[in-house]
Amino acid sequence: MNSWIRQVRILDPLTQRDQISDVLIREGVIQAMGDSLDVSGDDVTEINGQGCILGPGLVDLYSQTGEPGHESRETLGQLLAAAAQGGFTRIGILPNTTPAVDNLAQVQQRLSNQYNHQPQILPWAAITQGTQGGQLTDLMELGEVGVVGFCDGQPITNGLMMQRLLDYTQSLPLPIALWPCDRKQTGTCRDGADAIRLGLSPLPATAETIPLSALLEEVVTTQRPVHFMRISTARSVELIRASKARGLPITASVTWLHLLFSTADLDSYAPSLRLEPPLGNPTDQTELIRGLEDGTLDAIAVDHCVHTYEEKAVPFGVAPPGAVGLQLALPILWQTFVATNRWSALQLWNYLSLQPAQCLNIEPAQIQINSPANLVLFDPSHSWTVSTKNLGCDVINSPYGHQTIQGKAKHIWLPTVGP
Repeated sequence: MNSWIRQVRILDPLTQRDQISDVLIREGVIQAMGDSLDVSGDDVTEINGQGCILGPGLVDLYSQTGEPGHESRETLGQLLAAAAQGGFTRIGILPNTTPAVDNLAQVQQRLSNQYNHQPQILPWAAITQGTQGGQLTDLMELGEVGVVGFCDGQPITNGLMMQRLLDYTQSLPLPIALWPCDRKQTGTCRDGADAIRLGLSPLPATAETIPLSALLEEVVTTQRPVHFMRISTARSVELIRASKARGLPITASVTWLHLLFSTADLDSYAPSLRLEPPLGNPTDQTELIRGLEDGTLDAIAVDHCVHTYEEKAVPFGVAPPGAVGLQLALPILWQTFVATNRWSALQLWNYLSLQPAQCLNIEPAQIQINSPANLVLFDPSHSWTVSTKNLGCDVINSPYGHQTIQGKAKHIWLPTVGP
């Protein structure tokens, strides 16, 4: 769409720009910017940008799709539609499908679903066959066919395999994302006063911090850069902060819901808040936010995961973990942190766009003349109600079901990526 966006607030975290301007987009390229452009032509759609934000398209580090294997939950097309609705133009998709994306054919199948006018698919390839943690995939072959990096989306507990993985991939420039989690320790609620009060099975913080410590030691030995995903405890933030201070080549991310909720919010036993890792205690939530703000944590991930109504409409303790998020993350994070002046608008765009791209070693989107238009137009004042129709799945997947929220991505512009 050729677009003339008038008097819009431009946010560009790469250059730290925050200013009001006109922007002209033609044939997928930013053609002009200025205080007051003079644009003519029937082929240009004029958009009133007053009160709106024009920023680089958002980047999600990792989310989960039901396709292939569980299309009744959500198809890849539905996930991409949700991403576009939420302002995400590039989506990291985990390989833990059925079958897993653990071979050349599965990667090619994933990439074949990429078309113009859709958010760009960034496929993670599995580290181990079937994401089962038993045997490494052909990492060198997979690294040459367009994957964004390597990740099982599951914890890998074999220390010898981890050492071989980090040694073997030294020559590969692609990121490796690891989830520090000890599956031998089980529980549906982070251990603490709320778990006792609510009668939920407690999961100690050591289920995350012990494997994280072991993985950090492997990075010390190999110096191979690693990304730690799904960080959820205060102690993990401390360990990562200390490791970064020592110069370890690591990055880390937290999911958006772990910033917004804690065990103190579980009184309703809402299955939409049954997550993995489970929500942290209030102290964990506070330190996760502080960890983002001081640079210990690098980025916010959505970790979007949809289940059918029948799967999710069960008691909290047996509900499958996961929640919908691509449509909701930007407006709710804006209202929670930017509208309250805790974060600047540029900070939020750093956490959702620039720094996720840097974690993935991909080119950040730029708002510059002659640059491809990889953009989102966001209206912070637009009110809408979270419904099954708006989400594309049952609201039981969201803690914001049936609520009216403010903020909506009005449009995205995407670079040409396919035929």
